[in-house]
Amino acid sequence: MNNLRAQTKAKIAAGRQANPDFMKGVDEIISKAKAFQQGDNAIKIGQKAPKFKLPTPEGKSIALDILLDKGPVVVTFYRGDWCPYCNLQLRALQARLNDIHELGATLVAISPQVPDGSMTKSEISKMEFIVLSDQDAKVASQYGVAWEVPDFLIEHMQVDRNLDLEKINNGNGKILPIPATFVLGNDGIVKWSYVNVDYRTRSEPNEVIDALKNLS
Repeated sequence: MNNLRAQTKAKIAAGRQANPDFMKGVDEIISKAKAFQQGDNAIKIGQKAPKFKLPTPEGKSIALDILLDKGPVVVTFYRGDWCPYCNLQLRALQARLNDIHELGATLVAISPQVPDGSMTKSEISKMEFIVLSDQDAKVASQYGVAWEVPDFLIEHMQVDRNLDLEKINNGNGKILPIPATFVLGNDGIVKWSYVNVDYRTRSEPNEVIDALKNLS
């Protein structure tokens, strides 16, 4: 099986072939975002991770403190179950979930998507890790990975994909997380992280697992 990076590169290549003008526009947006170092304010290795308490799709609240009592926690921010790159990443993490659990860790995936009936039917919600809703993106902001989506991308979502972020996120139509993953020790300290404003690139599950191995 191809690794995650190979899968995302293949999807990017397919996107360039199917809609070159759109992908060129995305390249320009990402280039500008990197020039302004968006994502540079994300919490750093060695810092204490902000606490959170967020709902699952079923409405049950999960607190970070409770998870840390059990061991290390992998926190990954994703844009929503409508994002194909997010689905690729979370499928890849699901495939390595046993390895994550064997290292004593819990995997938590957070997006702004509202925990309503439609979310419980999604592929992501059927995976075996914890899915949480940060619909106002406050936790993403505390972790330094909240991003105001440019109008170019908002228009693409509305016109080309018939996506209404304001409806999907229950009022939040502009703020999405930068795809980011943090490995927290059971002391709540960030031990490893991956943050990239380019939503088309993600960390490899192997990198997460290596970071967990280094904890011991």
